[in-house]
Amino acid sequence: MSTKKSTPDIILVVITLSLLTVGLIMVYSASAIWATYKFDDSFFFAKRQLLFAGVGVLAMFFIMNVDYWTWRTWAKVIIIVCFVLLILVLIPGVGMVRNGSRSWIGVGAFSVQPSEFMKLAMIAFLAKYLSENQKMITSFKKGLVPSLSLVFTAFGIIMLQPDLGTGTVMVGTCIVMIFVAGARLSHFVMLGMLGVAGFVGLILSAPYRIKRITSFLNPWEDPLGSGFQIIQSLYAIGPGGLFGLGLGQSRQKFFYLPEPQTDFIYAILAEELGFIGGSFVLLLFSLLLWRGVRIALGAPDLFGSFLAIGIIGMIAIQVIINVGVVTGLMPVTGITLPFLSYGGSSLTLMLAAVGVLLNISRYARY
Repeated sequence: MSTKKSTPDIILVVITLSLLTVGLIMVYSASAIWATYKFDDSFFFAKRQLLFAGVGVLAMFFIMNVDYWTWRTWAKVIIIVCFVLLILVLIPGVGMVRNGSRSWIGVGAFSVQPSEFMKLAMIAFLAKYLSENQKMITSFKKGLVPSLSLVFTAFGIIMLQPDLGTGTVMVGTCIVMIFVAGARLSHFVMLGMLGVAGFVGLILSAPYRIKRITSFLNPWEDPLGSGFQIIQSLYAIGPGGLFGLGLGQSRQKFFYLPEPQTDFIYAILAEELGFIGGSFVLLLFSLLLWRGVRIALGAPDLFGSFLAIGIIGMIAIQVIINVGVVTGLMPVTGITLPFLSYGGSSLTLMLAAVGVLLNISRYARY
């Protein structure tokens, strides 16, 4: 392994902290009215998000100084622990139900979402597998099937919660990693056809998923039901115009857009800060992905490269899906916008993942 550099990628640190700062400001702006009504404290969500951010930043800087090969050593143990937590969350009395999904385990006054941490655990385990078996990845039976079997086992358990959004991000991230590792395109085409058939089956098996698809195609067909969130999101983005209505001046956060501090926070950002503000956030994400790809290309070994690609792929997929949903380009799924949306598990996981990237950057040659 190459000699470790004295400093990590400072540009990546600045970009991450910039996104986190924007997120803290927007969580308060988006949630103040709802928090005042529900908890009589306009800072309720902002204070909790600040706490999550503090824990996440500490985790990021701590992990930044942990040799990324540690994740290879402990990958099996970590993924087993995450599988156990995924199973525990399904047990009544252990798992907490929110918005129809049993995805959380209560820890004191807070809650943990195991499926979020499974994403990073799966990335670490798959990076280890691919780095040790890259020559076999072109073989469907010996390379592709074993790598995807574990991924879809985890996906199946996550779907029992159910949490299609998180499961989709995990599977998409793993497919990106396997493709980069050199899997044959013909195998992906065949699996893609099976995946589409399975995805259609998942949609048809649950009436609420069918409504989400139909509302995506024509939200005005059911404006007070399945199309409500998309319509209210577009009503937020449209009036924002070029420069926005001004920070704190959103109209849709006045109980029109449900819990706007979570999955639809980008709509409130676009309403208040306009096209300029929305584009600035997307620019920050683009810069973050650019730095991540540079780190992956410069990593001194295959494990570091695959690990970095997995983390960057996870962030990119979540951003694309979240912004696509908010702008009406994709069906509604429960996926947070990294570093911006309210949520302890998601925010902590993302900052920890950046910490891994920063450690790889200390060895990268670029």
